[in-house]
Amino acid sequence: MAKLERVLIANRGEIAVRIIRTLREQGLTSIAIYSEPDREALHVLLADEAYAVGPGPARESYLNLERVLETARQVRADAIHPGYGFFAESAEFAAACESKGITFIGPSSRTIARLGDKLEARAAAKRAKVPLVPASDGALETPAAARAAAKALGYPIMLKAAAGGGGKGMRVVREAGELDRAYELARGEAQAAFGDPRLYAERWIERPRHIEAQILADDQRVLFLGERECSVQRRHQKLFEETPSVALDAKTRAALGEAACRIAREVGYRSAGTVEFILDPEGRFYFLEVNTRLQVEHPVTEMVTGTDLVAEQLRVAAGRSLSFSEPPAPRGWSMEARLIAEDAAAGFMPSVGRLERVRFPQGPGVRNDAGVYRGYSVPVHYDSLLAKLVVWGEDREHARRRMDRALRETVLDGVRHNVGFHRWLVNHPEFAAGRLSTAFLEQHFTPQALAPDGAAREIAVVAAALHAREERASVSLPDGESRRATWRWADRRGRPGRSR
Repeated sequence: MAKLERVLIANRGEIAVRIIRTLREQGLTSIAIYSEPDREALHVLLADEAYAVGPGPARESYLNLERVLETARQVRADAIHPGYGFFAESAEFAAACESKGITFIGPSSRTIARLGDKLEARAAAKRAKVPLVPASDGALETPAAARAAAKALGYPIMLKAAAGGGGKGMRVVREAGELDRAYELARGEAQAAFGDPRLYAERWIERPRHIEAQILADDQRVLFLGERECSVQRRHQKLFEETPSVALDAKTRAALGEAACRIAREVGYRSAGTVEFILDPEGRFYFLEVNTRLQVEHPVTEMVTGTDLVAEQLRVAAGRSLSFSEPPAPRGWSMEARLIAEDAAAGFMPSVGRLERVRFPQGPGVRNDAGVYRGYSVPVHYDSLLAKLVVWGEDREHARRRMDRALRETVLDGVRHNVGFHRWLVNHPEFAAGRLSTAFLEQHFTPQALAPDGAAREIAVVAAALHAREERASVSLPDGESRRATWRWADRRGRPGRSR
């Protein structure tokens, strides 16, 4: 078994905080890294130890492979948890960890490399007899090759980066006149994002649902822990997730879960992972890709199964078996809203600034995975996700009402954010009816939907005044800290880069 006592978290923000909490529950030492702008970030303040790795730009800090690994060596880290983003799906980084005797908490570098290449992943899915969207044979090296593929597939098509993910390097092309321009744009974006300009083409399915399967695997078994509905998106990036999906009956759910497990077995997958599918309007599912990491939306699965996915990752990384031999039976419904510093009324443009007032909701069935606190300055260098608001309910309507209540209680003053957008979403009649697709926002959202009426403005003013009075009478500390920790908190803020 691998030794896991000191775990370095090669990430930041809410996911680093979330990993720290499980490490603490497991009795393991949490080691944070941080860039200069993140000197007083919440993950730095909560970790057992914290070390600087460079200036603000991610390439010079969180994505500086040599510096991160040298820091891990210097602080005697046994393992590295990559979270999501940054190095989470980097076969090169995982291989470097393996070569230096540091446990990478995730699948092997070989598995990441095979599934990170979308063409390789499609080939694995084909061998596993999983349904595939019709696509081009291999990469499209020239615009002429793209034109030939589009003619064979029929318009509309989607151009996709072979090494891609996260909505980058993707273009929908609806007619031949758009193809050459879309090809150049997608190819340039793929090169900039992934260092790999290769593209392929898929037939575009209009208004699909985005459904993903959570899997866990050790050396003996691959288990399906249910699906997540991730159809509410902007620019191919998710905003709101829930489990289960209203679109799947028991038979389709079982078939989708078994398909996900077959792909995992085909490549010898270990650790937590997500197999993504699209579901067409007729209820047929097709393989999309595999995310070889923990997903942003993993908390909804944890809420309905009672499973700590990070703890299971740690078990597998240490060479142990999963803590269960059969998937836990799911109970109830869970929803997650990504709380992002962005202006939904202005095209979801990112926002930066200092958080002057912060209050996260509480009460039954509410979970906050936050990476910020009052006084924190949102930097310009990174993803603008502030927190994830997660709720649980007995059924979908209960979860929807609880989410609305929790959003009403949320206060994030000082930056523009999307809390109002989420309130619009969960109260929209089409959302309430479960009629979703990846085109939901295109069909239903307009900036005017967020314009507050007079009553709403009056309520906001009163709420702000009450909150300000509460803040004057309290001490602001991060989640999980007590008043007795005030001096320790102040010391960490004054001296980041040293262990506590």
